[in-house]
Amino acid sequence: MKRAIIIGASSGIGREVSKILLAEGWNIGIAARREDKLLEIKELNPGMVEVCAMDVTKRDAPGKLLDLVGRMGGVNLFIYCSGVGHQNPRLDLDTELSTVDVNVFGFTQMVDTMFNYMADNLGGDIAVISSIAGTKGLGAAPCYSASKAYQNNYIQALEQLSNMRHLHIRFTDIRPGFVDTPLLSGSGHYPMLMDKKYVARQIVKAVKAHRHVKIIDWRYSIMVFFWRLIPRRVWRKMNVTNKKI
Repeated sequence: MKRAIIIGASSGIGREVSKILLAEGWNIGIAARREDKLLEIKELNPGMVEVCAMDVTKRDAPGKLLDLVGRMGGVNLFIYCSGVGHQNPRLDLDTELSTVDVNVFGFTQMVDTMFNYMADNLGGDIAVISSIAGTKGLGAAPCYSASKAYQNNYIQALEQLSNMRHLHIRFTDIRPGFVDTPLLSGSGHYPMLMDKKYVARQIVKAVKAHRHVKIIDWRYSIMVFFWRLIPRRVWRKMNVTNKKI
């Protein structure tokens, strides 16, 4: 039986991925802070969905994740969609630290919990929705870009660790550009904005193909290619933002 858990399924990309997996016959466990939004999905597919209200920044989140796994009878696929992102050119400390809480601390304890579970239970697939923002340090969003770089490198390290320990855990690092989700609502104009349903389809396709890294879509692949070629002395003088600050 195909079983998947999606963290951050109450809205945006996570919600769309959940819908796709349900349509393909997966049994899913969905988790987020807003239980009412999760129950909306369960009501449409009551026999195929388990729900867990969870805040990934809390210390009880790993236990809740393992309880969800137990209620499902195991899991083959884990998708981490939870995240926050803010432009913060004034470097408000609370904004930076709240980003660390979700994108670094929450991410780490959730992914590590699932890695250890899969290490003890014949492996599986772990996919993380990170971002192309991890490619370079973005002055308009310091902690967001840094936290995404952390996620990129952490997944790469766990992939190596899985091979070192001869485990059957596969990883997919999903790196989208701007996606039309509530995360970006009201925060300015974004170029090359992608539809969340399109992005969700690309995510599922990449996971099935066992892609190690997937940049969505081709326009962002080209942009990232050229970003990597820009020397540090040039990059630090550039104004990379989507609006006046």
